[in-house]
Amino acid sequence: MNERELLGIFSTNIKRLRARMKWSQAELAEKIDISINFLSDIETGKKWASPITMVKFANVFSIEVYELLKPLNVLPDNYSNIIDKYTEDIYEAIEEVRKIYLLKMKT
Repeated sequence: MNERELLGIFSTNIKRLRARMKWSQAELAEKIDISINFLSDIETGKKWASPITMVKFANVFSIEVYELLKPLNVLPDNYSNIIDKYTEDIYEAIEEVRKIYLLKMKT
């Protein structure tokens, strides 16, 4: 892996994590005290973040710094949608079991 590829992974991870949090670039930039233009340059793979800024990214996303540089191409692009769907299904199933249990308790 070369530096350009690593920068691409980093920029993709920042965009993905920001999208997961449903933050705009302006919101994320404010949270870590950088300009929107600089964040845009990071997300498009034009610039690297400093080590201090990487730590800020990791802290705001509640992850370890190395995870910002970890390729995630083993997961499908829509993996968060899949997780959300299964989570909804689990909650619905739990609610159904709860209703059945409450009905049986009344009888």
